[in-house]
Amino acid sequence: MASPPHSSLPISNQPSTQSQPSIAIATPALRAFITRLSDSLRLAFSHRRPWYELIDRSAFNRPDSVSEAASRVRKNFSYFRINYITLVGSVLALSLISHPIALFVLLFILSSWLFLYFFRPSDSPLIILNRQFSDRETLGILIIFTIIAFLLTSVLSVLSWALMVGLVIVCVHGSFRVPEDLFLDDQEPVAGAGFLSFLGGAASSAAAAAGPAMASRV
Repeated sequence: MASPPHSSLPISNQPSTQSQPSIAIATPALRAFITRLSDSLRLAFSHRRPWYELIDRSAFNRPDSVSEAASRVRKNFSYFRINYITLVGSVLALSLISHPIALFVLLFILSSWLFLYFFRPSDSPLIILNRQFSDRETLGILIIFTIIAFLLTSVLSVLSWALMVGLVIVCVHGSFRVPEDLFLDDQEPVAGAGFLSFLGGAASSAAAAAGPAMASRV
């Protein structure tokens, strides 16, 4: 007795063709930028002066004139520039920590620029609510969003006041700190090299990391 024919159902082992959207949290360009930036920071901080030289009470004296104060600030900045940058950065950090809303808004703005424009792969267009945005539209949206966020929040005022306080601290210290005991002639190039390598390394890494993506968008 012949068995009835069985209807064969096609079985496919292929994965579903529906692609789910994915967000690249760390692109190679961003990882390279962070690595270069951390290396530049380590190199810069390796040239900072001992903090006890900065707060040596025996080396403080009131300047006799404004020109002498300006000369002291210039010489002390050449010698303590990494320490001064650290002080200003610490004042900025403390100001932002004491204003958590401003800190959150600033981090959100920076993250938006990094992930949505600078380090977003050129072959991954920005899609929001099933609408694809071009690079020019994305740039315009980010600029408008940044301006509105700065105007409607306290980010700009917090950063401005923190920078002013930091610069006042640097100028007051530099004008009262007598630089005669500092070996500027022998050590100034080393300090300058550390400072320039910090700025140059960060800038070159940003340009190198964002270069291919920016070039493909032009």
